[in-house]
Amino acid sequence: MTAGYRRVDDAGPAQPAAMQELAGRLWSWSRRWHPGELAWFWCEHGRPGPAHRLAHWRHGDRVVAWAWARGGRLDLQLDPEHLALTARIVAWSGDRSVTVLDAETGLIEELGRHGYQRQDDGAFFVHLRRPLAGLPDAAPLPDGYTLRPVSGPADAGLRAAVHRAAFSLPGRPVTMSGADYRGVMRTPSYRPELDWLVLAPDGTPAASALAWLDVASGVAVLEPVGTDPRHRRRGLAAAASQAALRAAARLGAKHARVCARGDDDRPAARAAYEAIGFRAYARNVRLVRRA
Repeated sequence: MTAGYRRVDDAGPAQPAAMQELAGRLWSWSRRWHPGELAWFWCEHGRPGPAHRLAHWRHGDRVVAWAWARGGRLDLQLDPEHLALTARIVAWSGDRSVTVLDAETGLIEELGRHGYQRQDDGAFFVHLRRPLAGLPDAAPLPDGYTLRPVSGPADAGLRAAVHRAAFSLPGRPVTMSGADYRGVMRTPSYRPELDWLVLAPDGTPAASALAWLDVASGVAVLEPVGTDPRHRRRGLAAAASQAALRAAARLGAKHARVCARGDDDRPAARAAYEAIGFRAYARNVRLVRRA
């Protein structure tokens, strides 16, 4: 039965707040979404595009589900006690593809009842974690490079520049601007002391790492971490990541999590995280509904 549920269609600030509320309440290592990761997910897309559809569902005063449909793909989270909502969400979205964590077995089974089947070919992301006790001391940077936390909105242009350089691909440029990054900085869960920047000898941004801390669980998530291609293979992203993790530990974090490509086409990021103590524990899986 699905009586007593209320759907809220909203692309304003109430939507990410509802998404993070549910993610924080449900967080465990067997859940795909960390509330800090959702903050970045929202900002990364520059708010939803015109073809995106978003909604969350409430039961009484409690958020029990959310869904984001974009380009035939569906991202979602459901309270395990309210899996009956799956039918409504599937009908609402109409999307053929949905991504979940392999540990979300109840949700996978429920989606299977609505025609979704696991499809393992293609790219996927692996989830890695490490305890924050025993973090190593900072390793020296190459000559001329400097590492520091961002100083506030004045650094937004630098942070946006290194993000564009790190994540743009041929034919798929990243367009994040300084104004966009100032929007990231206004996110309630953003902390400048968890946002680290490596500068090249000429003062230009070379690498960065941002951590998001969920105080309730004591888990920090790295998202995003990147290096300008002109400065790769110098340990810069690792230095920025470890600095962000040390800062998170000082704020009370006990564990950290990060996601990276898990397939063989792009092994570098996973290997880099494993080199600083992260170990894989779960992976995303793609479910596709029969036409």
